[in-house]
Amino acid sequence: MSADGPLAGKVAFITGAARGQGRAEAVRLAADGADIIAVDLCDQIASVPYPMATPDDLAATVKLVEDTGARIVAQQADVRDEAALGTALNAGVAELGRLDIVVANAGIAPMLSGADGWRDVVDVNLTGVHHTVEVAMPTMVEQGEGGSIVLISSAAGLIGIGGGDRGSLGYTAAKHGVVGLMRAYANHLAPHSIRVNSIHPTGVDTPMINNEFIRGWLERVAEESDAPVDMGNALPVQVLQVEDIANAVAWLVSDQARYVTGVTLPVDAGFVNKR
Repeated sequence: MSADGPLAGKVAFITGAARGQGRAEAVRLAADGADIIAVDLCDQIASVPYPMATPDDLAATVKLVEDTGARIVAQQADVRDEAALGTALNAGVAELGRLDIVVANAGIAPMLSGADGWRDVVDVNLTGVHHTVEVAMPTMVEQGEGGSIVLISSAAGLIGIGGGDRGSLGYTAAKHGVVGLMRAYANHLAPHSIRVNSIHPTGVDTPMINNEFIRGWLERVAEESDAPVDMGNALPVQVLQVEDIANAVAWLVSDQARYVTGVTLPVDAGFVNKR
């Protein structure tokens, strides 16, 4: 943690922080000077066909953040449960004293899971994002010092990809819905100098993407399409690293982006532009 870093004195609330992008975001913001309130479900959802994060994963995030010199309050909570999420956030604010940054990162990819997948992915990836902003708003508004909210969407939030299974359709629909939430919240919170933006990654090397099931699903989408499907990026890179997304988050929440709000920011190696 840098005492004179760009985020010194600030507190960041990050969902889905036990591993993957959420962990990288927590470590990067901590290295930039922020203290962290980290939340993750740390349990399995039945429709999700790959192993989800565990309490041990969240403990590893705590250690990595503490290694930067930052403070961290970590809680297990389900973003689908607004009351529980609010309790977890309030416990962090009570210990760390304030709230300046929100990263709504928690998400699942229950592809090929049918109706159960549709329900669960919309509940986590869209309603969970809504809950995250709702529980954070009162503290940020009451502080009267502005702030920054970043909603993690996907390239699938900007273009229609994913195949016809209900779980896959739900993923794309939820990620598009995040854009609507972002734009509405950006206008709603602008009078309070709270900025709201969304980030849209292409494939990132995380446990959610880099697993046997998702690789098989991508192959099936390509095989079932009537036209050739190019799932590649424009730049010559197959997948991004979690640090690439964390770097974009760090910029958006910093004063370097102090007048950036209402923006859909692809961090996608040209994936969307290539379509």
